[in-house]
Amino acid sequence: MSRYTASDIEPKWQEAWDKANVFTAERDENKEKYYVLEMFPYPSGRIHMGHVRNYTMGDVIARYKMSCGFSVLHPMGWDAFGMPAENAAMAVGGHPKDWTYNNIADMRAQMKPLGLSIDWSREFATCDPEYYGQQQAMFIDFMAKDLVYRKNAIVNWDPVDMTVLANEQVEGGRGWRSGALVERRELTQWFFKISEFSDELLSALDGLENWPAKVRLMQENWIGKSRGLQFSFERTDGGDPIEVYTTRPDTLNGASFVGISPDHPISKKLEADNPELAAFNIEARKGGTTEEAIETAPKLGFDTGIKAKHPLTGAELPVWIANFILMDYGTGAIFACPAHDQRDLDFCRKYDLPVIDTFFALDNETPVANEAFVPAKSEKVKWVDHFAGLDVATGQDAIDATIDFAESAGWGTGVTKYRLRDWGLSRQRYWGCPIPIVHCDDCGVVPEKKENLPVRLPDDVSFDKPGNPLDRHPTWRDCACPSCGKPAKRETDTMDTFVDSSWYFARFTAPRADTPTNMADADYWMNVDQYIGGIEHAILHLLYSRFFARAMHIAGHLPQKAVEPFNALFTQGMVTHEIYENAERRTEHDRPIYHYPAEVETRDGKVVVKKTGELVKVTPSAKMSKSKNNVVDPVSIIQAFGADTARWFVLSDSPPERDVEWTAAGAEASSKHLNRVWNLCDKIAAMDPNATGQGDDELMRETHKAIHDVTVGIESFGFNAAIAKLYGFTNIINKSKAGAAAQKQAIMTLAQLMSPMTPHLAEDIWAHQGGEGLVINAPWPVADESMLVEDTITMPIQINGKRRSEIAVPADMSKEEVEKVALANEAVQKALDGNAPKKLIVVPGRIVNVVI
Repeated sequence: MSRYTASDIEPKWQEAWDKANVFTAERDENKEKYYVLEMFPYPSGRIHMGHVRNYTMGDVIARYKMSCGFSVLHPMGWDAFGMPAENAAMAVGGHPKDWTYNNIADMRAQMKPLGLSIDWSREFATCDPEYYGQQQAMFIDFMAKDLVYRKNAIVNWDPVDMTVLANEQVEGGRGWRSGALVERRELTQWFFKISEFSDELLSALDGLENWPAKVRLMQENWIGKSRGLQFSFERTDGGDPIEVYTTRPDTLNGASFVGISPDHPISKKLEADNPELAAFNIEARKGGTTEEAIETAPKLGFDTGIKAKHPLTGAELPVWIANFILMDYGTGAIFACPAHDQRDLDFCRKYDLPVIDTFFALDNETPVANEAFVPAKSEKVKWVDHFAGLDVATGQDAIDATIDFAESAGWGTGVTKYRLRDWGLSRQRYWGCPIPIVHCDDCGVVPEKKENLPVRLPDDVSFDKPGNPLDRHPTWRDCACPSCGKPAKRETDTMDTFVDSSWYFARFTAPRADTPTNMADADYWMNVDQYIGGIEHAILHLLYSRFFARAMHIAGHLPQKAVEPFNALFTQGMVTHEIYENAERRTEHDRPIYHYPAEVETRDGKVVVKKTGELVKVTPSAKMSKSKNNVVDPVSIIQAFGADTARWFVLSDSPPERDVEWTAAGAEASSKHLNRVWNLCDKIAAMDPNATGQGDDELMRETHKAIHDVTVGIESFGFNAAIAKLYGFTNIINKSKAGAAAQKQAIMTLAQLMSPMTPHLAEDIWAHQGGEGLVINAPWPVADESMLVEDTITMPIQINGKRRSEIAVPADMSKEEVEKVALANEAVQKALDGNAPKKLIVVPGRIVNVVI
């Protein structure tokens, strides 16, 4: 009997696929296309089991669609710009480019043994000048279409790294890398006009039926459509009115003060003549701009001495500057209703400002103390202001009523606004796509000429000083104006890396084109039919990509149909593993000591360190993390068991949207099963081809059931369910007494059905059984519907709620006939003891219930 040795078999079939160019995507107008794409990785240098699971899922779909006759595009690239490369250069020396491309080479070498059906001829990295040069061309086109602009804006500034940070890069008010307290600074920044598409991006979510509902909801909340009231507080000193926008105008009677941002024009005007106020504003601007930073930071306020007139009561309200009010949200000014907003209440208690109840709970009229009363949107309350005596719930009904009141009185206007703000794309760092702009004293802000693109990053930079090396690189920064030819300076900001990943899917359709896309290729391949990636990218990456697709269409780089670029989205779960923490020792800095899985073992029912015998504390099912040493190296798994084992395990253990826990026992069990499948194939191949047996028809019926169930499983992303069926089908073949021809047909069908999951083993079985060509090129088997119809069914019999027997009856037997068969059953006769049943219930095709 021959033996299946993955280390020999898998490279052989990978070479055969490469030689036959089976994964090279070709535009064939006579074939239906299918574009499957996994979110491309950052080249950190090592792949992990999360990568294996993500790309195996896409590979299953790609291989299945190939077998179904589609022209398939399944590409790979690298999200290669970003701070980690600069950090590495600063930490260990060298150049970000070398670090990045070396990591790409390492990760490509680690991925290829997985046997993925990737068209590597389309590979690119976002740091390739050929890629970012086309991104620069699009930036210029977006400018021409008025989709890009430049303005002063308040940003998160890391004073150590000396760069702007996106909100998601601020953690607990500190820079994600440096740990420095983030400051708010006003800088001139570049922006994409994504907010102009707010309503379209929101309404189009309803059409994304093949996206997870939770992702659509997350995007809906991020866009944040709301209807509120816009009005102005008149100042008693005759100064400029203070305009506010509020989504809770129904709480206006509870206003105790008017608040403005430290960056509000009134605040800036006042600080010019008030050193104390200027010092306060400097301190207030040190806080970050994220919601988390605002909510957790100490509430700071400064009484300006200005009074504002309440539009309803005429009362004079003090105007305070507060550090939790941002200039970029709303109008940079608010009215505070502390009785019904906890943040406002904390502020008012701190500065001894009044707290005015606008409404009470129906069963409790106790004034607010230290906890704001925030009722549910549909909750009825007892109003004490202009709604007193009315049967009005809080929420939109009360808001609409207040807006109507203000509009009829002529002092306010109902306005629909969105939480979504324009996308600030400027980053003060080197390793990113240069913004193709030149600043000229005579011509102003001028786009570079397209014939001069790409504006390449200079290689001769150093990271021995904080800040952006481009700012201190005169031979790169200093240039000629593209318009007048006079001396000018390049824009030294580079683009946010979210820009790089917001259009790569379109570039894959024609990765070597001398324009951002080739419209004929884009028209054929777009949209992405199946997009796969983590839930952590559910908001910004997907939202930015949806905006970019629209902008590319406006600029002439994508067809209309591609403005929603992803037809279907799947968000996979994580791969987890136990964490092994030393229970007896910690580091000299009192930090936990973690051990790799290979460093521990179980002795006498306890987990210990192999070398020392020290006890280990086990944390189950935690996300794989290098910091916790609970990572499993896919390369070592492939070397030990083969790629097919790794693929089979990550697909079989749980539904793909849920987390899967990697265990050594699970990997070993998967490997043993694949060897059993091979041994079964070998046994069948050794049979006399003319040998006959019993049960040919039944094996054929089970074969078609397997075809049906596995096909449904793959189509519905139920990979674990498909694999469960394959386990069962393998056992059926193994126990079958059918003839050689029937068994050979069954094992070859099994190979085809396993091919998307375990492609190397499937190819070897196919060849061993004399299959023609490669199994990847064989048409996907189609289930015969007539074979799926059961001639007979087994129905259990329950007597007084307990299963006592079963009957086999024709599938089309009438209810009355089933009753007769059930009553004649020996167990039923014995239980009845000559009496009639109290009740007899037949659920057709399911069960018989007898009540005695």
